[in-house]
Parts: sequence; structure tokens; C-alpha cells
Amino acid sequence: MQEKTDQAAQQKVLDLIKDIDYALLGTRTDGGGPMHARPMACRAAEFDGDIWFFTKADSRKVRELKADPETLLCFADSKGQNYVSMTGHAAIVSDRTKVKELWTEIYRAWFPNGPEDPNIVLLKVSVDHAEYWDTPSSLMVHAYGYLKAVTTGKPAKPGDVGTVDYD
Repeated sequence: MQEKTDQAAQQKVLDLIKDIDYALLGTRTDGGGPMHARPMACRAAEFDGDIWFFTKADSRKVRELKADPETLLCFADSKGQNYVSMTGHAAIVSDRTKVKELWTEIYRAWFPNGPEDPNIVLLKVSVDHAEYWDTPSSLMVHAYGYLKAVTTGKPAKPGDVGTVDYD
């Protein structure tokens, strides 16, 4: 697997995650313990190396990220058989203008008072590294891979796999 840094590789990652509405956000537990993850609605459609999340200022994840900003993001598109894992660092952003810019009504489910809710903060995850698995999803491709493995003893090609570094 060759590590990539070019714009085409970064665009590939965006193409894989742009239609995925939720990511698993991993943080370290209080006191530097093990990592744990929770699903988060994300704004990846505009991904430029940063991914934004809405959260509550008094949440556990904010406390954890203040102690250790290292994060892990995982995206899965099981229908398309595409998966992306990212590592990066999170910053807590209390910027009303940015909240209003990123706001969509889907967030009202968690913030019924809207973008003016004083308990809203943004998590800005600046991605350092991404890995992706873009695997064929059709039944015919899987059947061919199975047949190839059975007849030749060699595994099927898993599709496009790569790593991407961000500046």
C-alpha cells in the first residue's frame, strides 16, 4: 500500500465519505485511558482536511478532547463496501458565526433551541492521516473473487486500498 499526499488521493477520500452522514468519533477516556467511540453527525461534504461536528459544551467528549485532542474517525458505507479511517486532532471552537454557517435543520434534533443555543460548540477535527478501502460491491464481483480463490488458491483483489497524508 503506497502512501499518497496528492490532491487526487485527497479527493478520493472526500468522494468516499461525502455522502456518509455519520462517523464514529473516537476519543481517549478521562485520564488517558482507552479510546472509545460514539456516532456523530458530520459535515464531511465540504471536507478540506477539516471535519466539523456539533456537540454540547458540557459533554464528556469535550472534556476528553481538552485533555487529549487526538481523535480517530471511522466512516462506513456498507452498501457500497467503502470504508475510511482517519486520525487527527480536535479543537473545540466556540464561534457563533461558524455555527450558523454549518447549521442545518438536522441538528435541531439534538439542539432544539437552534444555532443560538449557548451550549453548542463545534469540534473541528484536523485530519493528519487517512486510510481507505474502496472494494467492489456487486454480487458478480464477489462471486468472481470467490471462484478465483477456490480455483487458484489466491485471494481476490480487495479493490483500491490506500493511505493519504494531509498537510
